Amino acid sequence: MCNAYEQHVKWVEYVRMMQAIELGIPTQQSELDLPEADDIRINDLAPVMRATANDNEVELTPMNFGLPSDQPKRGPVFNYRSDGRNFSNSRRCLIPASGFFEFTGTKYPKAKHRFTLNGAPFLAIAGIWREAQGNHAASFAMLTTEPGLDIKPYHDRQVVVLRPDDWKEWLHLTKPEAELLRPLSAGSLAVETVRAGKE
Repeated sequence: MCNAYEQHVKWVEYVRMMQAIELGIPTQQSELDLPEADDIRINDLAPVMRATANDNEVELTPMNFGLPSDQPKRGPVFNYRSDGRNFSNSRRCLIPASGFFEFTGTKYPKAKHRFTLNGAPFLAIAGIWREAQGNHAASFAMLTTEPGLDIKPYHDRQVVVLRPDDWKEWLHLTKPEAELLRPLSAGSLAVETVRAGKE
């Protein structure tokens, strides 16, 4: 399951996209709020998009990748199954990414495959987040669903990739979850193998 992604979204592309879908950006935000990273992994700090008190604005805020587990000695929850769940009382967010990775094979190092969204400069993954508690910083997890045809050859689950037109709908939940939290149609995602696995 997706436990790594990259963030090479350019600030100018981010601003252009937000203007196109009519979502405001707080005036104090800048490219410093969208730091680039080659490989964001569990427990790393990364920018997350969340709605502000002003309903038409979306702010970028740094959070840890992975919700702390309620069970002692268990690792953080980084992928959260969305199937059949109601998220109306959840804190919803978007995770901006230039691409995400899936891995195949049984021997280390596994083959690494990079997925990007066709026809868009970057993508956003549907997520949920929690406020900071005790020793834990604010954190987020990616939502997952059944795999679409683009992902099926690589994994039996996939993260929920939302098209820009659905970003506002997810943040404010103005569409039923079943219409949002599903795989995209075949051919929506491009894939390239960026590292061959060990035979």
